[in-house]
Amino acid sequence: MKLLKTLVLGAALAALSVPAAQARTVKVGVVMTFSGVNAEYGEQITRAMELYLKLHGKELGGNKIELIKRDSKNPGGAVAKTEVQELITRDKVDMLAGFVFSPNAIASAQLATQAKVPMIIMNAGTAWITTLSPYIVRTSFSMWHAAYPMGGYAAKSLGCKTAAVGYTDYPPGKDSLEAFTKGFEGAGGKVVDQIPMGSPAQVPDFTPFLQRVKDKKPDCFYVFVPAGVHAASLVKTYSDLGLRDAGIKLIGPLDIIQDTKLQSMGDAAVGMVTMGHYAADYDNPANRAFVKAWHEAYGADSTPDFMAVAGWDGTAAIVHVVKTLHGKIDADKAMKALEGWKFDSPRGPIMIDPKTRDIVQDEHLQKVVKKGDRLAVEVIDTVPAVKDPCKELKVGKCAQ
Repeated sequence: MKLLKTLVLGAALAALSVPAAQARTVKVGVVMTFSGVNAEYGEQITRAMELYLKLHGKELGGNKIELIKRDSKNPGGAVAKTEVQELITRDKVDMLAGFVFSPNAIASAQLATQAKVPMIIMNAGTAWITTLSPYIVRTSFSMWHAAYPMGGYAAKSLGCKTAAVGYTDYPPGKDSLEAFTKGFEGAGGKVVDQIPMGSPAQVPDFTPFLQRVKDKKPDCFYVFVPAGVHAASLVKTYSDLGLRDAGIKLIGPLDIIQDTKLQSMGDAAVGMVTMGHYAADYDNPANRAFVKAWHEAYGADSTPDFMAVAGWDGTAAIVHVVKTLHGKIDADKAMKALEGWKFDSPRGPIMIDPKTRDIVQDEHLQKVVKKGDRLAVEVIDTVPAVKDPCKELKVGKCAQ
């Protein structure tokens, strides 16, 4: 009897020790822009990642997620590729995440394929990035998500018979040009000018570009520039040159009214119409909880933006993979776990398209309004459950 009790006790202790023995640390290589003029982007995304893990770490069942950060520094691609290679070969990461700029994600895609490491895109918006590797999933957006429906809306509802398009001259900007043009001209409008406006690496003087628009006298000026200092400078130039007084409406994706820069734009931003998937002003339970937690963690003067929400949702996707695979990351099983994954995001309901591995999300037509002494984003209309139009329409590289 004593021997039986000893065996039973030993078996019980062994059973209790199994979860601890199986607990794993999942290494996630976070490749982000942490320095230079665009450092704020990396901060927004990583703050959201860290906040999600702080609030939801218990869901991992004893497993842990370690974030290993690397600075991609600039949009050129070469630095990011080197950092990714070292994360894979030296740090032995289980997953990759981040990628603010499209060239950095594009340069790194082949490495993810060769090493079979899942790669979660948390910002880079060039539509065809997800076609470059079967191990890429995107939790942010493609430029087509906003630009294509905005084209149709501008022609049908904003009274824009003609439009000029200004864009930062790199892959997302070219995507924005193509997407807006296809939507706008498909709805009966006419694009009268296409203006490349410098690079994402530094903020150009927008004056000659916007003077060219003023001289063309289109009904609308659709603009894509990187969020942050690019957008703030552009809005100021739009105001200083009197384009609004000339009857030219400034429209674009959500990048040009980034939450962290909106208040500093002043009355020049009032009346701007954008298409987008997130603003800190969205009034839904998930976003109210998200913004409240953000303020508690980072201060009342700090505001989450669309990059933050992509980091939040991307980390939720990583947590889902770790939970599903019990901490043992296999690239093919991870991709399978993310097929059709749904999440109640602060932006609204989202899903990963099983066919394209891109996000499916609501797109909102939004207007900047003045409420008291602050600027606010007001939703005018919603296009529900938008799949990446570039892939739906099989345009160019999206047809691969």
